[in-house]
Amino acid sequence: MPRRILCAVLLSVAFANAAATPPIGYYRQAFLPEFTKQIKSAENGTCSTCSIYQAAETVVAPKENIWSQISSEDNVAVWNLLHDPTSGLNLTDPNTATLTDNYVFYIDTVHVNKSNALPYLDASGPKPGSWARAIIFEGGKPEPGSQEYMIGPLPVSEDTTIQKLDYIYNGGTGGFVPFNGRFFDQKRIMASAPLFTSIMSNISDITEALLGGSFYGYGDPRSTLSPTDTTPNSFDGSQAFRVIMFLFPGTAAYLRPLDFFVLLDVTGTDASLYKLKGIVTNSRFFPTVADLCSAFDAGELQEEFHQPSDYDWALVKYNAEMGTRDLEDKFAPQNLMVGGKRYKVDEEQKYVEYMGWSFYVAHTRALGIMLYDIRFKGERILYELSMQEAAAQYGGYQPKSATTLYHDTYFQLGADLFQLVEGFDCPFGSTFWNVTLHNGNTTRTNPNSICIFESDAGFPLSRHRGGDFDPSNKYGFSDLGVVKGSALTLRAIATVGNYDYLFDYTFHVDGSLEIIVRASGYLQSSFFYKNQGAWGPRIQEATQGSLHDHVLTWKADFDILDTANNLQVTTLKAVNQTQPWWPELGSFEQISLETYNITTERELSWAENGEVMYTVNHASKTNKWGSPRGYRIVPGRSNIRLSTLNSPFSRRNTALSKSQLAVTRQHDTEPWGNSVHNLNMPWRPQQDFTKFFDEESVEGEDLVVWFNLGMHHFTRSEDIPVTLYSEAVSSIMFAPQNFFDQAQDGDLKNRRWYTVPDTDDGSVRALESETYGIELPQCKVELQEPVIAQFD
Repeated sequence: MPRRILCAVLLSVAFANAAATPPIGYYRQAFLPEFTKQIKSAENGTCSTCSIYQAAETVVAPKENIWSQISSEDNVAVWNLLHDPTSGLNLTDPNTATLTDNYVFYIDTVHVNKSNALPYLDASGPKPGSWARAIIFEGGKPEPGSQEYMIGPLPVSEDTTIQKLDYIYNGGTGGFVPFNGRFFDQKRIMASAPLFTSIMSNISDITEALLGGSFYGYGDPRSTLSPTDTTPNSFDGSQAFRVIMFLFPGTAAYLRPLDFFVLLDVTGTDASLYKLKGIVTNSRFFPTVADLCSAFDAGELQEEFHQPSDYDWALVKYNAEMGTRDLEDKFAPQNLMVGGKRYKVDEEQKYVEYMGWSFYVAHTRALGIMLYDIRFKGERILYELSMQEAAAQYGGYQPKSATTLYHDTYFQLGADLFQLVEGFDCPFGSTFWNVTLHNGNTTRTNPNSICIFESDAGFPLSRHRGGDFDPSNKYGFSDLGVVKGSALTLRAIATVGNYDYLFDYTFHVDGSLEIIVRASGYLQSSFFYKNQGAWGPRIQEATQGSLHDHVLTWKADFDILDTANNLQVTTLKAVNQTQPWWPELGSFEQISLETYNITTERELSWAENGEVMYTVNHASKTNKWGSPRGYRIVPGRSNIRLSTLNSPFSRRNTALSKSQLAVTRQHDTEPWGNSVHNLNMPWRPQQDFTKFFDEESVEGEDLVVWFNLGMHHFTRSEDIPVTLYSEAVSSIMFAPQNFFDQAQDGDLKNRRWYTVPDTDDGSVRALESETYGIELPQCKVELQEPVIAQFD
């Protein structure tokens, strides 16, 4: 029976014996026999299994993914070319190299110039060549340091060259960073290990008395304390230092910090010149070991608080001591694609299509996930959307917390995307993709590190109820329309040391794109002192939650239809005005809009009370109503910037974190707002973001918007055992702003339309329903326990 007729029949049954004023729930009771009959019929029939695990349909990408990682074959060929004596690089195998040798740090992929990409994407231009990027530590040169190279075109042939990769950096030395400012790798740690071990071995009696442990060297079985360094390790590359804190070892070491710090001067490649800068404990600084020993012997040093010896309380597992909540024995609700997947993928090209959206996915070792050529209904919205940096800066009155600044690209965030747990990290039935990483002349696959899924939005996309209640219409409306909200999400989680960053790129069916970042994992905590509450609360027996900022910067290279774009500012203002139809009011206040375009590159801020709207518009193209076609930048949750603007540890190397958003003109020479080596060069960065702002016009130009997400982490005891994704979250959205002539929900069939037509004789009006051919799937749900993928 057609659904519309069925509704009328059910209504006639319900109203046949209806009283003038039926009791509450009467209609529901009247419908119950018919609905029960349908349910029993379904139970007795054959019910197929839901297609939750069915693979997504395949599609052939319109173009090759020119931003993809270089292949494993190309990586080996590049490695061999670099190590060929004819290259002139004089490289040593990293496994045997020392500080004074030249060796490869890692090989990645060179950013594709946009000027080469657009002719290929939009016309019949040639496919841009693929180039490898190599970071080489050159300790064997007269001026030791790190130099970046570009190797290509690939695959390796007689036309392949090795060139210095200088043109993308503006710090004055191109791809070169002095030795003291380069990445502090394991070889640098081990070069200073003899000095460090000697110091600690000679004061083991003191550390045993104060801390309950000692350190005799890395890998020494007698060591019961675990050292951890902080960054930065230099200010401008002319000096180098280590700030070392101790923890109790174990999975939850970050939550068991100890009150003991060693500061070393490790400038240069000659380890015989390394020396002690000082030791800190009990909030006192001791320039020498002798000074420390004197204070200890005098009974001046003691610890009021002590870390627990166990760490079971800090593990992310069920805590039986907390009991069990009522009904928690039932499996929690799930987002399930019971109707089958509504997106298509080209896994080889890492290309996705969904409800009018299309985009390519790329991945690099430093930046992680990057999206390119993002289109809606065939029209480009963004050329590139990529995270540029994940910075964290701490505060405190202890050497580690006061010093610490992290740049997670320095720690190769993109290499830390690992397995996702189906049904928990991502919904059951998600599409999973691997990521590949090149380590030396080998390639590692991190399995199931990206997931793609469609989910219920948790709210209808749109709805409206029209009409009023009257005696002949018991529904109280004449028409009711509601459209189902849904979205496609591409997700990855990067575990960088103690933190687990969750990245979501969510494509809504109305043409909006949302970027969300969440943080979980262990706090980097500090030892608790009663008088240091200005930097965080006590969260465990001897642990303080260290106050810090998380600021993650994104690059959004907008191409609204093409590269001729404006950034429009619309300000909401309260104005005084007189109107002739209100003579008795005189001048009165009301809201109005003031609109203008940004003329030159500049940093920007969100306005108080949300009274400013930023919109990227096409410079000349309008919609049917004469408004510029554009996309609005909608702030979401916690759109912050870095709190400290003049810290010596983040003075110039973290400039891109110091404004809430900014606009610059696109240049192939400015692909990244930061450098992986900026962290150790706060006073003389390799990439100086402030130099991007050189008064260039941004009217009718190819624009890049830089924006920051993050959170001021006001630490709390609820950060034990780990920070919760529910609260540590930040987001932003790009939404159509006059890009179309009307809302993009009219062509969606996942909706319901109910009407109660008038009747000629005044009798009770029957409900009519329209499903537009989208019936509810009837199938069995058979979930499978998640399987954790193994590395090759």
